[in-house]
Amino acid sequence: MSEPSPDLAALAESVREIEHHVAEAGWDGPVRVFALVRTQEMLRTEPGLAAQLDPSVLTAARSQPWHLTSVEQEELPAAPDLETLLAGLSWPSTVDGMAVTVERVVLPPAAEEAMPPDTDAALEYLLAHPERQDVRLVVGALRDGPSWCAVRSRANDTADQVGQGPDLVPGLVAAVRTTLE
Repeated sequence: MSEPSPDLAALAESVREIEHHVAEAGWDGPVRVFALVRTQEMLRTEPGLAAQLDPSVLTAARSQPWHLTSVEQEELPAAPDLETLLAGLSWPSTVDGMAVTVERVVLPPAAEEAMPPDTDAALEYLLAHPERQDVRLVVGALRDGPSWCAVRSRANDTADQVGQGPDLVPGLVAAVRTTLE
């Protein structure tokens, strides 16, 4: 397997760091959104931020032009659902990418087919289904660049059981990309 491009390697590392950070807070958390910025550029425009970064981050940033810093967005606009929230986000050109974390309940395809059409009944069915799985998704993308996803299930809640790949959640990847257009 060939080495990933520098931007993909930096994004994958950033998504892993975000996933680990969010996992430390435990389950049943809110949607969280992060701006991704190139650390070298951030320090060039805001040199005072260097004092807030771990020395190992500064060392990595100096040697890796694509090293990314994630900046959690504290006050997200009110939205009835994730799709509406993401559709309402946009980023200045100084932001190189973004990542979002969200928890979902998933079912095997056969169980999904049997889900009632009524919203309340569907929710009751979903929460009571014996094959349901709680998962946390972290999806990141760079402006005009690669995407990376991390998926952790509550049933296998350890760092070495986090699934990763460039397009594990295609619909969410597409929604994240629209915020960068």
